Amino acid sequence: MRRRITEQLVRWREKSAGKTALLIDGARRVGKSYIAEEFARQYYKSYIIIDFNRAGQEVKDLFENSLEDLDSFFMYLQALYGVKLYEGESLIILDEVQLFPRARAAIKFLVADGRYHYIETGSLVSIKENVSDIVIPSEERHLKMYPMDFEEYLWAMDEEPLAQIIKVNFEKKKPMGQILHRKAMTLFRQYVITGGMPQAVYEYTQSKDFESVDEIKRDILNLYREDMVKHAKGYERKVESIFDEIPEQLSKHEKKFVLSSLGKGAKFRDYESSFLWLEDAMICNVCYNSTEPSLGIKLNRDRTTLKMYMADTGLLISHAFDENGIVSEELYKKLLFGKLEVNEGMIFENVVAQMLTASGHKLYFYSNSSKEDSESRMEIDFLIAKSKITSGHNVSPIEVKSGKRNTYVSLNKFMKKYKDQLDTPYVLYTEDYKEENGIRFLPVYMTWLL
Repeated sequence: MRRRITEQLVRWREKSAGKTALLIDGARRVGKSYIAEEFARQYYKSYIIIDFNRAGQEVKDLFENSLEDLDSFFMYLQALYGVKLYEGESLIILDEVQLFPRARAAIKFLVADGRYHYIETGSLVSIKENVSDIVIPSEERHLKMYPMDFEEYLWAMDEEPLAQIIKVNFEKKKPMGQILHRKAMTLFRQYVITGGMPQAVYEYTQSKDFESVDEIKRDILNLYREDMVKHAKGYERKVESIFDEIPEQLSKHEKKFVLSSLGKGAKFRDYESSFLWLEDAMICNVCYNSTEPSLGIKLNRDRTTLKMYMADTGLLISHAFDENGIVSEELYKKLLFGKLEVNEGMIFENVVAQMLTASGHKLYFYSNSSKEDSESRMEIDFLIAKSKITSGHNVSPIEVKSGKRNTYVSLNKFMKKYKDQLDTPYVLYTEDYKEENGIRFLPVYMTWLL
């Protein structure tokens, strides 16, 4: 399926492909191998994909023994794969490169040779793990790949004209109108349920059956659990404990991760590596508390106070509602029509975190639980910085609302306290676009445009 990352791959081909190799990082089943091969098919005269899940010993021997004679290396490679390579017009894909680190080390010599272009794919956790016996090539550029955002979902559903209208109305600050807004919200709720994992989205485009989609999502969740056992050596139980706690933590009014839920006397220093593992694996998105909405949000980060979101909201739903081993069609219908009272706030906040991450934002929130000063007591769901920093007004606060009865007490207090530091405040909600009291109210399906 069409993915926005292709635009970044094209820019790399035009500007840097002869000087760097590109390593696409991403969670399992996010579509890395597929998009690399589709890119090769569309933009190169020929390509070879070396899948180290399947590559035989003769292929691995080339990387072990033939790098000093690259003429022979490429001659044997073409013979083994039955593909003719053309200088400057062929791409070699090293798929699941973490399974054979020697091939990753070879990038230094292959890029310096300059005949062909190179893309690597892999899971960041196991890539970081398998580096003890190699020199990491400086010629390697990383590109992160995330689950599909709402625009990509609309492309998959043959709704590109609607995606374009959403974009134009966002830029012109105009409402969608009742009919188009209702259509966009229906498709957005489908997207929330299905999630952005390409295999799940493809299944829904073919079957329109949420239970079939749920089975695919559960297979992916099982893969993630297997990875935790396999790769989080020494603290796999802690990683699993955090992972299992995510739905319950997000379902609370205050969604900060409460460490005591993991066990009596649990301390952050004992679990920090486990939080970082889930973030590196790109299974979860971590959102840190920033104590001041000023230039350089990260400088004010409190790394011990955080929220944990699932990287894909469709997976969160299958993870959260698993009492019967599969989410029923009836529950999915309630979600689709906005009839699920419990946990809908959790779902909407998670999907906003997912889309902000895919748009390149680091996740931060603001929380002050002062017991002495009620005017200082507030919580803001997300803080995002402007793409171009100026001398002031660089940070936008974001509140996410899933229901129709909305109050904005924290946002109003926040705007009053930090008025000299804030850019546009946003409320992301289920109604159409409007501006009121200095706040931009955006339908939640416009999040990907922030």
